[in-house]
Amino acid sequence: MKSLEKGNKKLLNAWAFYDWANSVYSLVISTAVFPIYYSSMTSSFANVDGDIMFLGTPWNPTTLYDYILSFSFLIVAFISPILSGIADYTGNKLKFLKFFCLLGSLSVMGLFFFKDEATLWVAILFTITASIGFWGSIVFYNAYLPEIAYPEQQDNVSAKGFIYGYTGSVILMILSLVMIQTSVFGLLDEAMGSRITFLLVGLWWLGFAQITYKRLPNNVYGHKPDKDYIWKGFRALKKVTQELKQYEALKRFLVSFFFFSVGVQTIVLMAGIFGSEELGLPTINLILTIMLVQIVAIFGAFIFSRLSNKYGNLFALKITLIIWGLVCFLAFSLDKSLENVALYFYIMGGVLGLVLGATQSLSRSTYSKLLPDTEDHATYFSFYDVTEKIAIVIGMFVFGLLNAITGSMQWSVLFLAIFFLIALIVLFTIKKTEHVK
Repeated sequence: MKSLEKGNKKLLNAWAFYDWANSVYSLVISTAVFPIYYSSMTSSFANVDGDIMFLGTPWNPTTLYDYILSFSFLIVAFISPILSGIADYTGNKLKFLKFFCLLGSLSVMGLFFFKDEATLWVAILFTITASIGFWGSIVFYNAYLPEIAYPEQQDNVSAKGFIYGYTGSVILMILSLVMIQTSVFGLLDEAMGSRITFLLVGLWWLGFAQITYKRLPNNVYGHKPDKDYIWKGFRALKKVTQELKQYEALKRFLVSFFFFSVGVQTIVLMAGIFGSEELGLPTINLILTIMLVQIVAIFGAFIFSRLSNKYGNLFALKITLIIWGLVCFLAFSLDKSLENVALYFYIMGGVLGLVLGATQSLSRSTYSKLLPDTEDHATYFSFYDVTEKIAIVIGMFVFGLLNAITGSMQWSVLFLAIFFLIALIVLFTIKKTEHVK
């Protein structure tokens, strides 16, 4: 197939369509069905203290889940800069994207085999590898943005990606919800409905990714690597590390991005378990709330991309961070004894959805606009990715630690507001540039 020129509408749509493919992982596996399934399954074989045994040690199920996700993020944070340096030097971002997509999608399908205490190791192993596959692929996917879109296109195309992603994930979520609530149309039990959903997510992700693969270019700059490409990949990483120190606005944005990512990603990853264990909401309420978040996020990404076009990226991001802080206080005020707690949880989900897509979309495009004129996009975006992964590790650790100490997730959520405040303060110190205002 003939390669498409930078800025071509078909190319931009194909790139954005990978969000349609992979976002079912974010919704179904990271946020909705699997966390709730994991919570339900582990509670069935927990001891009288609510702990489960893993590697001969008793664990609080939520804390164990926090820690295994944190471990997966540490792995991605370690390998992505190295692989990105190699990908930039060899020009093979597409091959790396395909590898991590395959790893993630097959791992998600592997979660089908988690069904009791004896197969807990399956949940642990494939949760880790699925997370590595998803986040690893995102590094190389995001790195394409400055190569396929001009600066003036990047806010809108980044938002389009998230809009595609939220739309696709809601469609699959509705199908999953029908299967779970009808016990696979009356043929099997509810647990099997969840397990079949894991298979569908893997097939959806891998299948729709093929559309993106057909359009994305490989080796944009025509690199012809020598045999010692691994060593030269390390040299590319070192070069970018030194260059990064020269760009003050880029450095400050990464600092702000780190702090608000602690809050954003931790809230997204723990929302389902918070509603299930802290508020005692039934599965159907949790899934409906999470779907509400996704639907509102479609409009949020669109609205804030337009707001960014008119008033600038930094202004729009500041608004989202203020709202995130309010979400933390709202979550802290909720209690299972509160009358109409489900209604308040829905309201919180709607507010969260308004800024979720906007924050993620604007973060990606703002970082892309702040990049210097370079061919090392994957390496630069690996720093973006590492910043986010370290933030998630810290966020999940703090969340799990405070939950273990206080016995309540409410204090964990409230503490996240501090990270949003710091991020907002740092954002105010960034000087405007030609493309970022």
